[in-house]
Amino acid sequence: MERKIIFLDVDGTLVDYEGRLPASAARAVRDARANGHRVYLCTGRSRAEVYPYLWEIGLDGMIGGNGSYVEDHGDVLMHQTLTRTQCRAVVDWLNGRGLPFYLECSSGLYAGADFETGAAQAIRAYSGRKNGEAGSLTVREAFPDMVYGSSLYREDVSKVSFVLRTYQDFLDAAAAFPDLKAGTWGGSGETALFGDLGVKDITKAHAIDVLLAHLGAERADTVAFGDAKVDIPMLSYCACGVAMGNGGEEIRAMADFVTDAVECDGLWKAFVRLGLVHPRA
Repeated sequence: MERKIIFLDVDGTLVDYEGRLPASAARAVRDARANGHRVYLCTGRSRAEVYPYLWEIGLDGMIGGNGSYVEDHGDVLMHQTLTRTQCRAVVDWLNGRGLPFYLECSSGLYAGADFETGAAQAIRAYSGRKNGEAGSLTVREAFPDMVYGSSLYREDVSKVSFVLRTYQDFLDAAAAFPDLKAGTWGGSGETALFGDLGVKDITKAHAIDVLLAHLGAERADTVAFGDAKVDIPMLSYCACGVAMGNGGEEIRAMADFVTDAVECDGLWKAFVRLGLVHPRA
């Protein structure tokens, strides 16, 4: 098989919604790279949220911030951020509205004053979707390296995520900041638990284009895996797009095929089906 460039969303694709990495998913990445394929994360997470246990499976690099950051073997190819003025405006607006939030930067994650307590319910809901089970994930567990009490007027922010009390909070944020890209996220089924505000006019698809140009590679060599609406441009752009079984209805409908859920070895099964790895006894 020709060597492929593989793009993996993280939450709900490579790991489950509690951040657990299935052994079969780690094996899929390692075996694919041993077979000569390249593997990159393509995620809404910032660089700071890609923890060592993910790098240790042998990744070639990452696309972060839903397309605002591109890295190949430690070389940063693109990094677009909010201006300090934009960041200040968002922080002041969220504080004025009483919405818990955190700033996503390559250097770290920086929490608003009441984020740990204010986000607790949303994090439990985020981690509790599988089979309708109640979630038990805490904010400290979800964000182990979160920085509290730091200055929040910054110029290195890729994205700001905030708790949604209702969907109207997202609509109001989008209206208040037309110069930024507004989105939502929330785990399995894509219920909107969090909103986010990031750099305008960036997508995972554009970031892949930047990386391919750097590698001298073609779209025909690409395979993408995702579970959410934000991953649709990535799956549409790549030659083959695979949706996880735990994914939202829209991405499952447009994908080339749907594999099993992340916690049911979905990534490994898809890698085998595509011939990226060899089945193991």
